[in-house]
Amino acid sequence: MQTYLYPSKEEWLGLLARPYTDQQMLLNRVKPIVETVRDKGDSALKDFTRQFDHIEVDSLLVSREEIEQACMTIDNELKGAINRAMRNIQTFHESQQHSIRKIETEPGVTCWQKSVAIEKTGLYIPGGSAPLFSTILMLAVPAKIAGCREVYLCTPPAKDGSINPVILYTAHLTGVSAIYKVGGAQAIAAMAYGTESIPKVDKIFGPGNSYVTAAKQLVSLDGVAIDLPAGPSEVEVMADESANPSFVAADLLSQAEHGPDSQVILITTSQQLAQEVTAEVERQTKELPREQTALKALDNSRIIVVESQDEMIELTNLYAPEHLILEVKDDERIAQKITNAGSVFLGHYTPESAGDYASGTNHTLPTYGYARAYSGVNLDSFTKKITFQKITPEGLLSLGPVIETMARAEQLDAHRKAVTLRLQEINKESKGR
Repeated sequence: MQTYLYPSKEEWLGLLARPYTDQQMLLNRVKPIVETVRDKGDSALKDFTRQFDHIEVDSLLVSREEIEQACMTIDNELKGAINRAMRNIQTFHESQQHSIRKIETEPGVTCWQKSVAIEKTGLYIPGGSAPLFSTILMLAVPAKIAGCREVYLCTPPAKDGSINPVILYTAHLTGVSAIYKVGGAQAIAAMAYGTESIPKVDKIFGPGNSYVTAAKQLVSLDGVAIDLPAGPSEVEVMADESANPSFVAADLLSQAEHGPDSQVILITTSQQLAQEVTAEVERQTKELPREQTALKALDNSRIIVVESQDEMIELTNLYAPEHLILEVKDDERIAQKITNAGSVFLGHYTPESAGDYASGTNHTLPTYGYARAYSGVNLDSFTKKITFQKITPEGLLSLGPVIETMARAEQLDAHRKAVTLRLQEINKESKGR
């Protein structure tokens, strides 16, 4: 990690630049895959699985027998951990439910809003070297709480055609409707358009590599909703002289090990801490099984030493990190000043790993600076809001002239007449009494 001492504000944007990705190149590569799956269905999925994963898949659907066998292979300690994390995630997301409130905006005019679950959702769960079974909890649990009727899951098969047993156990535990052996951009296309085996869904959730992300962006142009814009994983640690350098280093590496295009940032007011963290990162990296992955991510990463706490806050809000860890003395006061972040972790004993797995918050978060405008996945992500209104004759007598005046000013005469005819009828009935 390179260290930058007291850079000027003119230098900040350059220092906070994310690793560059040629989005147009990715879209050009992904588009033929998406279109082929759309046009040819299951046969295209099997062809791409043969081409990219180098295996033959007879059935895309994971059988009940495969799921049952997988559930028997998971040890009780891991099952207990998954169950406990699931309970916390349920508790936190259930707290996001809201009752319907009817509001009378003026006498005789009542409005209200109702959350309605998205009926069919699709989850993409990466496999490979780090099968993210925890993401199933983060997506399937709120989907079920929201009331999604059907939840389908796609995940790439291993070289022998199997699916990681922990993925199958977690999917079964959370009540996923069906699991399919397909990965990559082709899985996104399958859920977006539907095939002979895989149903078309209304919204697609889940992380993936750059091709998966590009495929999600592409199908979103064709009327399929996606969870949020996302790029490589990232974390920022804000730290002062009270921070433990070994904690800080571990937190930085917990994201660096995600992938070579991940980015980690340390912003601190302590030059001594910056030096100590540099040494700790070097030491701890050598102990990681994914050392080479972390080393490549560290090439994209920075340590920035600034003059004051206010500069730390300003620089953080400019960066808008996916994850932000506040390893500072007055973490709660500083947290109140954070306006751009996906998820914030307060204090020296709140590692980002807690949110990734088991504290209860959701780990599907906006990256690449999208936290300036987007929220992480939450219960509302699995619902749509429908508004309702009801107006009494007395209410329309009062509000009607306002509507007529505004419609006339916009020269939309049919809008005006829809009110005028009703007002005439109300007046006629009133005179007949």
